[in-house]
Amino acid sequence: MPEWLVEQGIGEDRAICVDAGEVIAARIDWPGVLASGQVEDAVLVSRVRGSPRGVARFASGEEALVDRLPANASEGAAIRLEVRRPRLSERGRTKLATARPTDLAPRPAPRLAEALEASGVGVTTVRRFPGGEWEELWAEAWSGVIDFSGGSLHFSPTPAMTLIDVDGALPPRDLAMASVEPLALALRRFDLGGSIGVDFPTLEAKVDRRAADEALRAALDGWPHERTAMNGFGFVQIVARLERPSLLHRIGGNRVGAAARLLLRQAERVEEPGALLLTCHPAIKARLRNEWLDELTRRTGREVRLSSDPALAIEAGFAQAVPL
Repeated sequence: MPEWLVEQGIGEDRAICVDAGEVIAARIDWPGVLASGQVEDAVLVSRVRGSPRGVARFASGEEALVDRLPANASEGAAIRLEVRRPRLSERGRTKLATARPTDLAPRPAPRLAEALEASGVGVTTVRRFPGGEWEELWAEAWSGVIDFSGGSLHFSPTPAMTLIDVDGALPPRDLAMASVEPLALALRRFDLGGSIGVDFPTLEAKVDRRAADEALRAALDGWPHERTAMNGFGFVQIVARLERPSLLHRIGGNRVGAAARLLLRQAERVEEPGALLLTCHPAIKARLRNEWLDELTRRTGREVRLSSDPALAIEAGFAQAVPL
C-alpha cells in the first residue's frame, strides 16, 4: 500500500510516496515564502481600474497577484488574503504568488506533512528516507533527463509550459510506446502541474497514434488532468492543476539554493565522530544562511566548519567528519 514519508530538513521539507519500494510520487517545500493556505493581512499596492485583479504586498515584502477583489478595495488599504499558490521560478522570470480575499482568521501556511494529511493520505515523518531514493530523484530533477530502456525523456521548463522531448534510437512507434510508462511516472515523481507539452516521435499511421493515446490514458489513470489526442506531429498537450512548484522547477530553477539544501541534508547524515566540514563551491558557501548552520549544529551537536573550492561543481559539495 502506498505510504507518504516526510523529512523535515533544514530549509526544506521533502516527501516521497513509496509503493512496493518504489518512489511513485514526491513533493518539495521551501518554507519562508508565501505558501498555499497562508492567511495574512496585506496591503493592496495596485489594482487594474475596473478589474477585480491587483497586486498586494505582504509583511515579508513579497508580493502576490490578487483576484476577486471587491469593488470597494482601494490601493493602499489593508486586505486579508489567503494564498492560493506560491511564486514560481521559471527560466528568465518569476511568476508572483496568487491570493484571494478571505474572512478566515490569520494563520501560517501548513507544513508539507500537514498539507498531505489534510488531503486524506497517511503520512509518517522520518529522520531519513530509506536507501538512496531521494538522491536519485534529485539528480533527475537537476539534469532534467530520465533514461529508460531504448530512449530518454528531456524536460525543459519554459514560461509557457513544461516541454518534454522523447528521444531514442528505437523505431518511432516502439519509442513512443516504450516512453509512456516512464513519462507517466515522471509526471508524478516531479509533481508537475500546469501546461505540459510532450513531443513524441512523429507517428504517421493513425492506428499507431491511437495506440499511443490509449497507452497514455491507461498510464495516467487516476492522475487528475486533461489532455489532447496526439496530433500528426506526435505532440500531446497535458493540463493539470498547478498548485505548487514542482521538483523540476524548485531544483532546476534555483540550482544554488537546491544544492545548498542538499549539502545540509548530507551533513545531517554524517555518522563518523568529529567536527562537520562542509566543502562546496563559493556560491554555495555564500547561500548557506546562518540560521541553517545554527540548526545543523543544534541537530547534530557538532561544530560546523566551511571550506570553499571554486573548482567544485555547484552540485558537488560534500560533508565529512574531521578531527576536533
